[in-house]
Order: sequence, then structure tokens, then C-alpha cells
Amino acid sequence: MHYTFSAERPNSRYIDIEFTTSNPDGGEVLLQLPSWRPGRYELGNFARNIQRFHVFDAAGESLPFKKLTKDSWLVHANGAESLTVRYNYYAAQPDAGACWVDEEFFYINPVHCCLYVPGRLHESCSLEFRLPENYRYATSLKSTGKAGFVADDFDELVDSPVLASASLQHQHYDVNGCRFHVWIQGECHPDWKRLLADFRKFTEVQVKTMVDFPFTEYHFLVLALPYKFYHGVEHLRSTVLAIGPGSELMQPSVYTDFLGVASHELFHAWNVKTIRPVELMPYDYTTENYSRLGFVYEGVTTYYGDLFLVRCGSYDVGQYFKEIDLRLQRHFDNYGRFHTPVADASFDTWLDGYGPGIPHRKTSIYDEGSILALMADLFIRRSTGGKRSLDDVMRALYVDFGKRGIGYSERDYMSLLELTADAPMTDFFMDYVYGTENYEPLLRELLDAHGCELHRSPALTVAERDFGFRIYADTTVTRVSAVAPLSIADRSGIAKEDELIAVNGQKIEVNLESLLAEAGNKTELTLFSPMRRQREITLQKGNEQYYHRYNIRRKEDTSLDSELLFRAWTQRSFRDA
Repeated sequence: MHYTFSAERPNSRYIDIEFTTSNPDGGEVLLQLPSWRPGRYELGNFARNIQRFHVFDAAGESLPFKKLTKDSWLVHANGAESLTVRYNYYAAQPDAGACWVDEEFFYINPVHCCLYVPGRLHESCSLEFRLPENYRYATSLKSTGKAGFVADDFDELVDSPVLASASLQHQHYDVNGCRFHVWIQGECHPDWKRLLADFRKFTEVQVKTMVDFPFTEYHFLVLALPYKFYHGVEHLRSTVLAIGPGSELMQPSVYTDFLGVASHELFHAWNVKTIRPVELMPYDYTTENYSRLGFVYEGVTTYYGDLFLVRCGSYDVGQYFKEIDLRLQRHFDNYGRFHTPVADASFDTWLDGYGPGIPHRKTSIYDEGSILALMADLFIRRSTGGKRSLDDVMRALYVDFGKRGIGYSERDYMSLLELTADAPMTDFFMDYVYGTENYEPLLRELLDAHGCELHRSPALTVAERDFGFRIYADTTVTRVSAVAPLSIADRSGIAKEDELIAVNGQKIEVNLESLLAEAGNKTELTLFSPMRRQREITLQKGNEQYYHRYNIRRKEDTSLDSELLFRAWTQRSFRDA
């Protein structure tokens, strides 16, 4: 299978694609476009970006075809021994998981736009790019010339993004005989010495933890965007990182995010690119690939992405705690945790994707999954006196399953946890993975064993703390963004998307907080429902508080054993916390 890419009018955002394949028996040929991409476990409907679709034989004569599904076509080959498909793909999404073309650079994720013939995924794939002569190419694919590349099979092709431009910046570093490339596209002036040193540090810690690296070469493809952005996608032997603003890359707020997403995506080289759930082996690109293990392939990766940065010294303990705090806060703010277990949330990414969904229904495989990984890690460390940890579990998954090309099951993961902890984990899984028990009691207990505490404090605003609702506001409108179930706001009739108009008869003008603070214990609130019906609501303060703030702190008084467990966990001095 051969693919040619060009962009005659890059300002149109259309990529011109030509796909050629043999047809030895001359019969009908089914052509398929993937329905989703690995790393994003939801249907992508990529075919909606195809503008034109024409099929020809080797002599250039048109061949008839009909569309069978939203992303498959049946070609009546009429005896043709080969066929060529020409189509345009709209590439106007500059994030880590899509495609983009303009006058400055060219970027594709082949899984979005490359057709294939079902049953022939094992065949080699060659690529040719007809782009400006001065373009450089960043990709993990094997080169066959300046603008030519080859993949061993379709699975490798679609998991190998390509970034090309005349302005690509490039540096590299080596760890344990593996070369790690860093490519940056965009208006950006990186401090290469600092960047490479930090990348090398977290790479060395990851490789040391996992004993070796699955590949001999790896590529970080960085899109430095001109606006605030944060996104990463793992691939086979590479990752794409979209970060911005690029002009502020080395500023602390952006650089911290940059290191965080880079560390996270690198650990995916082991966790999900090599260590894969059995349900994802092999990939079926035509439909949903259901798995309940998202809390492992995304949650554990999220946990380790931050942990490796504190272990290597790129984060201090305070910064590491801040990252955990962010995930804890999202967990405790999300009342969906009482309704949807994290295993079911993994399954349901195929239902409603990665957005917030309807109120109080779903949980996050990233946030809940990372907290579960933290709890599992601390549980093992406490059970074994610091002799073993989640590190041992991940190494075992890598050796026993990943290196052997075998998919692991939910039972495999639980068994490895139990074997490593030398303790039963059935209750842990039933309560927290397959159930909706409150994480807080066990989390407090495990943190305490490691010399830390989970601190809870009141919410920062009157609306959140005393009444249980949140708002988003601009210069013209103040709306309710969330309501805590059974809170005073909920019981009084306030609903998501209500527009708040006045407090005690005084118009709200981006000053809700001050008006509520001045109102005392009893507040008359005027609002519009989404259907524009005006209502008057009375809010009466009670004794209960809502939307508490959570953060991890080092305990002042603790035992030597706890301090030793803390050091084993973070590889940092307890007194640094």
C-alpha cells in the first residue's frame, strides 16, 4: 500500500492524498478508513473530513464504487490489478491528535486519513510527501529518502505521526543507548540546555524504573502554539505534544506543564504502547474497542508522569503535591464519583468521550485512575514495609506481558497487585475500582503511614462554601456552572445554566461574591432559567459546607518508619516536603 501526500493550496487546509494498492484477483475491493485512533478511546468519525473521493485503475480510467458505511467504500474493480484513490482531507485541527496544514508547516496523524484494505493490515506501507524542497521531516518512520518513508505494516503507519516544515528545530539526547529526539515547530525560543537536561533526567528515571526502554529511538514532536494550550498523545516510538503559548515555553507556568505532559507521554511507551489490555490486541479500527482498564493505561500513567518528575528533581516535593492536589480536587468536586465506578468510566469513553457529560454522572480515568494508582502504590509500600511498590507491578506487566506481546486482563492486574503487596486486594477493587466507595478514609490512612496528611479546608467563595453552587461570569452575564447535590442551592431550586440577576434586589455586575457576603444568613436571589422564566429564590445559610478544598501536607510529627517510606516513595528527603 502506497500513500502520496501533497497540499496544492495549503491555505485551504486540505491535504491532497493518493492511495494506491494492488488487487491481484481483480475483484471487488473494500476500502476502510479508521473510525478511531489509539490513545483516544472514542469514535472519531474522521471520514467527515473527506471532501472528494475518486477511484481509478492503472490506466487512469474511473472505477465505480459505493459507500457502505460512514467510513467504508466498495470498489467495483472490473478486473483492475491495481487501483488508485484520490481524495482530499480537511486538516484544520492543530492539536496533538489530529492534522494540520498551512503555508508554514504540515502535520498528519495517518490514522485520521489513511485508507486500508481490511485483511491486509500486515502489508508494508510506503509514504511519499510532495512538499516544499526545504522542508525537514520529524517522524519515527524509517526513511527511504528525503521525503519518503516506510512502515512495516498498517499498525505502525497509523501510530507514526509526521511533522514537516522549513523551520523545525531539532536537538537530541541519549539514554542507555537509545536516542531521544526533540522536534519543535512554532514561534518558540527554547533554552535547549535546560530543556534537554530536564528531559534526560526524567527519561533516565523512567528507564531505570522499568529496567530498559522498549525501543531504540524515540521522538518528541512538539507543536508550540501561539495561544494557551496543553495536550499530548502517545504513539509507537513517538509522541506529539501541543503546548502554548510557545513564546512563553520557558516561563514557569508553561514549562511545568510541558515537563508534565512530556513525562506522562513518555511513560506511555511502556504503559499502553507495549503493556496493552487484552481487549486492545489487536486494534480493530472499525468499531469500539471496549476495555475497563482505562484507570491503568491512563490513570497509572498520569500518576507516574508526575512521580518521575519529583524523583528526578525537576519538581520539588511542594510542586509534586500541587499536582496531586489538582487531581484530588477534581475528584472530590465531582459528584459523579458516587454514581459511576472508574472501571465503567473507562468503558464509557466510547459513549460520551472525554467531556464533562451530564451533571454528576461520570468519573475520569485520568483523575480517579491516578488517585487509585497512588493508593495502590502506598498500600503496597505499607504492606511490605517499603520493600515493594507499584514499580514492581509495572515491571512485571512489562516483562510478563508487554515484552511477550501478550495482552493483560483485569484479573492479571489485580493478581499482580496482590502478589506484590502480599495481601488481598479484592476489597480494594470492589470498593474503589468496581464500586463507588469514598476514597477519603483509606487515602488518609495511607498518607498517614507515609508521614503526610490530607488537609481539608472551606471553599474560597460564599456561593460554593455556604450554598453549594458555582458560577462562571463575564462582563455581561453570571451563570451557574455546577450545583452540589442536596446542597442548599439544590434544595432551593437553583440549577445548572441558570442566569443570576440580582441579590436582595441589587443587580449583579460581576460582583456576586461581595453581594452574597453582605447579604447575611438570608438571601433573596433573582434568576432566569434557561427558558427565560424569572424566579425568586430564598437561600438560608445552614451549618453544612460544600466544595471543600483538599491538599496534601507533610505531618510535623511522624515516625522514622514513615519518613523512610516517604523517601522510598518520592526518592526525596522527607524534610524537603
